[in-house]
Amino acid sequence: MTQLSRRHVLALGAGGAFGALRVRGAQASEAGIASHGISAFGDLKYPADFSQFDYVNVNAPKGGAFSLIPSVRAYNQSYQTFNSLNAYIMKGDGAQGMDMTFVPLMVRASDEPDAMYGLAAKSVLISPDKLTYRFTMRPEARFHDGSRLTAHDAAFSLTALKEKGHPLIVVQLRDMVKAEASDDATLIVTFAKGRARDVPLYVASLPIFSKAYYSARPFEESTLDIPLGSGPYKVGKFEVNRYIEYERVKDWWAADLPVCRGSYNFDVVRYEFYRDRDVAFEGFTGKNYLYREEFTSRIWATRYDFSAVKDGRVKIEVTPDETPSGAQGWFINTRRDKFKDPRVREALTNAFDFEWTNKTIMYGAYARTVSPFQNSDLMAADAPPSPEELRLLEPFRGQVPDEVFSAPFSPPVSDGSGQDRNLLRKAQQLLNDAGVPIKDGKRILPNGEVFRIEFLLDEPSFQPHHAPYVKNLGTLGIEASIRLVDAVQYKARQEDFDFDMTIQRFSMSATPGDAMRAFFSSQVAATKGSYNLAGIASPAIDAMIEKILAVDSREELTIACRAFDRLFRAGRYWVPQWYNKTHRLAYWDQFGHPAKLPRYANGVGAPEIWWFDAAKAAKLEQAK
Repeated sequence: MTQLSRRHVLALGAGGAFGALRVRGAQASEAGIASHGISAFGDLKYPADFSQFDYVNVNAPKGGAFSLIPSVRAYNQSYQTFNSLNAYIMKGDGAQGMDMTFVPLMVRASDEPDAMYGLAAKSVLISPDKLTYRFTMRPEARFHDGSRLTAHDAAFSLTALKEKGHPLIVVQLRDMVKAEASDDATLIVTFAKGRARDVPLYVASLPIFSKAYYSARPFEESTLDIPLGSGPYKVGKFEVNRYIEYERVKDWWAADLPVCRGSYNFDVVRYEFYRDRDVAFEGFTGKNYLYREEFTSRIWATRYDFSAVKDGRVKIEVTPDETPSGAQGWFINTRRDKFKDPRVREALTNAFDFEWTNKTIMYGAYARTVSPFQNSDLMAADAPPSPEELRLLEPFRGQVPDEVFSAPFSPPVSDGSGQDRNLLRKAQQLLNDAGVPIKDGKRILPNGEVFRIEFLLDEPSFQPHHAPYVKNLGTLGIEASIRLVDAVQYKARQEDFDFDMTIQRFSMSATPGDAMRAFFSSQVAATKGSYNLAGIASPAIDAMIEKILAVDSREELTIACRAFDRLFRAGRYWVPQWYNKTHRLAYWDQFGHPAKLPRYANGVGAPEIWWFDAAKAAKLEQAK
């Protein structure tokens, strides 16, 4: 599923570590027995009679409030604003937290790579060819108005999302042929032959909407009308662009299910929206919101010495991040002619001095990102391909760069001076070789125009990271500039691919699947709103994605991902930035959380499995 403010992250599925106990979920279904859960390779940690997830506190008290600023986004959401309560379409800026107001068929276990267990559906029966999934709905499932949630609602929801949902949803539902309800209790989902391995998991994770509610309303319209939900929370007070609150449903129908015990403990969850990260930090010090994960090294290194930290009213925690870090960098819009030549793109990589930037601007807090599978065993080794990888790559020899068959490309390490002359000379040579010479101090493109690059940015506090890069590009004769726009314009320009270079951050799953198409495949390179910002259109990459989706074991998955990594890195589609190996947390001391947080609970499990501690809150109030 970042090292930018507000965690510029687009999570690709779930991830985690294998648990100690295994039962065979999908295989049981194939034998004609309905299973309580599913996973990509049929591995389930929890048996059918499990009572709770191991990592929750089932005795956690209910009550209190939890407030935060957005740190994860999906589909049409923004980190800085919202103007719509429809978070599953392309139009508008969807409110953070709307997923808490709906239930899906199944939910993920945060201590397993990709296992899911029943929520609205109590079980699933999988056909021997794995192309038909028959979900049995829970008869007690209800919407917030008391009406029953049935298979008809689930079928309507999946069909609406496939036809009218956000482009990323549409892409990931490509292999879902249809969703039908044979009666109130039975949902039948049919998949295409050769479907991606994780499409059923994605289907099971999508929200279920009320068919009756949308019978009188257009599904695909941006709106501030509060939709009829069925989840642990419902929309409370909100002010567009400022804040939104979610109120816990006190008589929620699913509260005592095994997948929900110990979760959703706060009476109110509130998201605050800020346009500037420095102002957001001041809001935290003033207790305008209560929980913050810090993504800005400068603030972490210099500003967590305010009085509430010193006297213990604000707690500081640093926890390891064991999840795949994913990719973060400046993605280069290869749709534009000036970026077509990979030598030009490599020259841009040589011009960025990470070592100087990390030392001077970011207090040495980060490590360099080199791979979209950073911080995981899915990364290609710094060596030639293994025999197993070679078998996947050989069909493309002669069609892809020769380096694919040697050690994978990694950005060069500079001398840390800010203007490494050796690297700049190499960049100059690459530009010359690509037919982009210097004339009167300016780089001239083959069409005779001056080589100009505009960096699209939506946060002013990130400008210092661009400034030395812009300076080095100027040394090469490239006219580089920064275009700072508001959140709405930023989102619109990204969706229209109206940029030269822009920052993207997405985290990869421990079990990458169909979402890879939305980020890397040629089929979405021209699809408005897709996450393939670089415009990657490589037959070899397309083929390797299909290999990844078709494997039958985790070992085969690792091999295919490493082969993909070599192809992606050889394309020079981005200028890699950096990542953090820890979560840096700060919160006003009125919360509790499990002693050991699960590996894939959104990194830290907040607010889902945290709780309000009344005794701590009283002590905090007395300490004012």
